[in-house]
Amino acid sequence: MSAQIELPKAVDIKTCCANLYASDWAHLLLGDSFHPGGVALSERLASFLRLGPGRRLLDVASGKGTSAIYLAQRYGCDVVGVDYSQELVAEATEAAQAAGLADRVQFRHSDVETLPFPEAVFDALICECAFCTFPDKATAASGFARVMRVEGRLGLSELTRTGELPEDLEGLLAWVACIGDARPLEEYVTYLKEAGLAIVTAEKHDDAVRELVRDIRTKLLAAEMLVKLKKLDLPGADFEQARGLARSAVEAVRAGKLGYALLVGVKQNMSGKI
Repeated sequence: MSAQIELPKAVDIKTCCANLYASDWAHLLLGDSFHPGGVALSERLASFLRLGPGRRLLDVASGKGTSAIYLAQRYGCDVVGVDYSQELVAEATEAAQAAGLADRVQFRHSDVETLPFPEAVFDALICECAFCTFPDKATAASGFARVMRVEGRLGLSELTRTGELPEDLEGLLAWVACIGDARPLEEYVTYLKEAGLAIVTAEKHDDAVRELVRDIRTKLLAAEMLVKLKKLDLPGADFEQARGLARSAVEAVRAGKLGYALLVGVKQNMSGKI
């Protein structure tokens, strides 16, 4: 990270992330899924997790609950979602109730770096486009492994970076937008391996982030026009800053500096075998 840029302490970063993703601003630009590839890429990631009736899945940084609800419907599994935003937890809970899934899908407010569960209670865990926003990634990865059963599967989808990024992609807004602390794919692999997970799948899906950034730029233009026409109210929205961030992100994607990847890991037993 650039030496000239000083980010707030970890708790402030988490609060900023929670506030941003709970805002009308995020809902407008990101839709329901909050990550590249939407439900289709969630389905791809989940296809490796051996989900089914009777299996328990933990959705880390579950947002509005879109993936948790979809996967419960698709595979018949039980899902617990955790998120740092109490507002998003409430919204996701309402969505699960509306879908008739309150008995199989629950959401809890939690700091993902201190997951409030006993050891070895989940058969699978999914974390989509959020790991790079966690200030202490090693602790988060260890917590993931702790709550998973031996041979349980973890699915991670995340922005990746190659080389240095422009300075405006290193600051706080970029951090909470899952860009500022994106890491090379190899670093994510290292975090998971050091937590006791064997990597069994790694796929690149750079087109997903390319499409998301292009879509966000289009929505930004439309939103700014609606605000000027007084047909949309987005208090505090800084369109100039957002346009600059989106423009830099597009350039970074074109240059091959920003991408997207799926990783699947399996929790090893004490002997190190899967």
